[in-house]
Amino acid sequence: MSIVWVVLGLVLLVVGGEFLVRSSVALSFKFNISKLVIGMTVVSFATSAPELLVSLQAALDGSSDISLGNVIGSNIANIGLVLGITALISPLGVDKDFYKLNWPMMMLLSIVLYFMLQSGYILDRWEGAALLISIIIFLVVLIRRSRNAPNIEIDDVDDTLQVTSGFKIIVWLLIGGAALYFGSEWLVFGAKEMAVSFGVSERVISVTMVAIGTSVPELAASVIAALKKEKAISLGNLIGSNIFNIASVLGITAIIQPIVVNSPKILTSDMFWMIAFAFVLLPMVFLPKKLELGRLKGFILLSAYLIFIFLAFYIEN
Repeated sequence: MSIVWVVLGLVLLVVGGEFLVRSSVALSFKFNISKLVIGMTVVSFATSAPELLVSLQAALDGSSDISLGNVIGSNIANIGLVLGITALISPLGVDKDFYKLNWPMMMLLSIVLYFMLQSGYILDRWEGAALLISIIIFLVVLIRRSRNAPNIEIDDVDDTLQVTSGFKIIVWLLIGGAALYFGSEWLVFGAKEMAVSFGVSERVISVTMVAIGTSVPELAASVIAALKKEKAISLGNLIGSNIFNIASVLGITAIIQPIVVNSPKILTSDMFWMIAFAFVLLPMVFLPKKLELGRLKGFILLSAYLIFIFLAFYIEN
């Protein structure tokens, strides 16, 4: 029965996230916010809502390992699983923003998070606030750089939402909010039950099965982008998702409810896997062919991810 709760929770999170994104974008248009700002702030925060609700629900329930495992596992899955599969489908071109801004920010936040957690085995409110401030500064820099870039296209924003009625926005917000609330509750409950039935820790379930489930939207978006040959979009979305997972999801969660490290393996294993997957992207982008992630590199990333999943269960037992 635990798998049913997990699947139902994931379905509701996907549905709730979609309604929240649409209502947030439509509401932003009502306030005459520019399409550029909507795409880089409103959409980014709204698409992180499912991960935020899961991590927050888990932290409030006293299951901090699910809070951390959800984010750490999602970041590993975004690179190993999603990027690996996407590169296997179609070689990905990489723009210069990857190594000038996005990758350094992802690496910085990954390393900072490790030391924050290691210092006292807790992510407290002040550290959560620091993470949240960092994402705000990052977005300001990103928006300023984008405004100076000619002919920038924001594909994440649906122009048809400009004419959405106020009543429809309210209905979408209510549906999205309810779906996210119950989806996060059911997913966390199911993950706990699944850990008991499989005889493994909540940490293992969260960094593997829960993380894969919450990465499905990124997988779908990236595969579609690769099939359409929108090469730079896939990598940009994934790096952005990893940045938001650490800075906004864990930042906001820690401000509301400090996150305690219950399982030492989060620091001795999972965090190192996350940092390693983030780090290896830089040499991969430049060697042997510059600014391209080909099928061989995709195969290596996917293979490394499968090894991570195997070891997560094998070492646990």
